[in-house]
Amino acid sequence: MINLLFQGQVALFLLIMTALIISLTVHEFGHALMAKLFGDDTAQRAGRLTLNPLAHLDGMGLLMVVVVGFGYAKPVPTNPRNYTSRWGDLAVSAAGPGMNLLLAAAGINFYDAALRLGYLAGPGPGAFFSYLTLINLVLMVFNLIPLGALDGHYILPYFLTRRWAYAYQDLNARYGNMALMGLMLLSVAGFPVFSYVMWVGQALLPWITFVS
Repeated sequence: MINLLFQGQVALFLLIMTALIISLTVHEFGHALMAKLFGDDTAQRAGRLTLNPLAHLDGMGLLMVVVVGFGYAKPVPTNPRNYTSRWGDLAVSAAGPGMNLLLAAAGINFYDAALRLGYLAGPGPGAFFSYLTLINLVLMVFNLIPLGALDGHYILPYFLTRRWAYAYQDLNARYGNMALMGLMLLSVAGFPVFSYVMWVGQALLPWITFVS
């Protein structure tokens, strides 16, 4: 990301950052909204049930995006003891990636429909909606990785037997964050670790494009 500034591509940098900020905000809002729907107002009381980016963005996490290409937003606080269903944890965890998928589908189909009607022609809107779609698909896939504190580590146990779920949760609690950090360090060192995440995100694009 920061290379764009060094190359003088300020407009493209701002366009990508805008798409990223929208994507992170919608992701975290999804967690807060689903928690509220399942009976937990912890996020709402913390001011997180909002689409205001300032409530969700983390300064250091955003700086990491600029410098190394990936970062994070503020985790949404929840209290699973308030959930009205045993599926609450699954629903709240899946809501973030789910909102990213929804925004990706809405963005690309809105843009395609606008083009068919003769609107939004030109490189600017095309670049924005392309990056908005891809960023959301990549965020969805990345957050479904069942390592560390990523959303996937809450989701995976629901698809395992109780024995395997306990074993997985124990291993992830001990080594998950270290494993995730290791993947990030390998990526920074030049190994194409997250190229696979990008590839999966791009492969999903035809499945969410309905307007052509």
